[in-house]
Amino acid sequence: MKKFINLLILLLIFVVAPQIANAYSVDKAISDCGINRGAVSVSVRDTKTGKVVYQLHEKHPQIPASTLKIITYTTAADTLGKDFKFKTELYKNTNNELYLKLAADPFLTSKNLEELIEDAEKKKIVEPKKFYIDDFVIDNVEWGEGWQWDDELNPLMPKFSPYNLDKNLLKLFIEPTVAGAPAQLYLTTFYPLTFINLVTTGKENDVKLSKKNFISPNIITAEGTVEKQFSMEIPTNHPKRYFTLRLEEAIRNSHMEYYGTFTQAKLPSQNVYKVAGVEHDLEQAADAILKDSNNMAAESLFKIAGGKYVQNTGSIEHAIEMFNNYCKKNKLDTSDIKIVDGSGVSKNNLMTADFMTNFLVKEVNNKILTDYLPIPSEGTFANRMLYFKDKLKAKSGTVSDVSALAGYLTTQRGNVVAFDIMINDSKSSPSDKKMLEEYILRAVYSNY
Repeated sequence: MKKFINLLILLLIFVVAPQIANAYSVDKAISDCGINRGAVSVSVRDTKTGKVVYQLHEKHPQIPASTLKIITYTTAADTLGKDFKFKTELYKNTNNELYLKLAADPFLTSKNLEELIEDAEKKKIVEPKKFYIDDFVIDNVEWGEGWQWDDELNPLMPKFSPYNLDKNLLKLFIEPTVAGAPAQLYLTTFYPLTFINLVTTGKENDVKLSKKNFISPNIITAEGTVEKQFSMEIPTNHPKRYFTLRLEEAIRNSHMEYYGTFTQAKLPSQNVYKVAGVEHDLEQAADAILKDSNNMAAESLFKIAGGKYVQNTGSIEHAIEMFNNYCKKNKLDTSDIKIVDGSGVSKNNLMTADFMTNFLVKEVNNKILTDYLPIPSEGTFANRMLYFKDKLKAKSGTVSDVSALAGYLTTQRGNVVAFDIMINDSKSSPSDKKMLEEYILRAVYSNY
């Protein structure tokens, strides 16, 4: 009997000791970093068993930042299907009228528009009576709930709509002239913006843009110095206006005889035929959203999927309805989380580390997610987490005062874990938060 008890104790030590070592090493990493422990939420689960490996404040709602894209992309891709394509198509009816059916395609370019009109001209469509635009794919709410007004000039947060074109960004070039004299500013594409040019030719490139919407949304003040020519990207403040200007250019350049307006109308179901089309694959969206953290692509795809779910115009409300149904189907409790956009930009989003790792455990064999999560050296991990090489597949997230990281890690012992780390601390630097994320993962990697 005594031998049996001793053997049982040894087995317990063998099973429990790694867990204790892992917990101790993670706790030590957090205590050594100088970041308030109360600001850190962590959940780590074994993907085979679903059992907890480590947790800290795992049920405390935190701001997920762009790690939210993991769940919004996954649910959207599931609804749309792996063969989904963004399809922008031009049709003609029997009355010689054109219909341009939009797809809210985040990858559509001015060149694509030109190709559509050129294809129409090749088919001898040169004098259409009317030109209609079907823009009912998603609604016209161009920003998410809780997005910050002072981010309107942030190229990472352009407005999004059915009229997505050229990433909804303008390119501003700034050139030096003579030392101490005003610099030259110009856009590469015509768009009605006015610049108050306070940039002078100096010894460094340091230019800041600002505007006051309550005075005029079309006036931008540029201040600073320029030494060598460089460019900056500016979000378009009116995507539909930008789209219309580029469409008019495409029509003029192709010598199509049309000088009328573009009227909103749904594509008829009869008496029309397809003239031309432009397609972009879901795979392109997967790379943009998960690897490059493209907010416009994430928001557009989430709404498009919501539209398919209800068989109507896509909206954030429909997308959230789709997401909640997906979670219900997969027995995921959403009572402690809140989603208000598709990208994680809004600080009104709330996530628990416990929910995220439960979600990741259930999706561990879902290739629409796991095939596209970046590894170190890819996307937003271009210069991060290189210690783990191909053992890590994850999505990072950053908004002011917040850093987050979620995904899968194959440990030194060959175990695969799902993890989520969220740090919301205004007193620590972004680099300190990211360093803590790596130390936590190193502790898990070495001890589990």
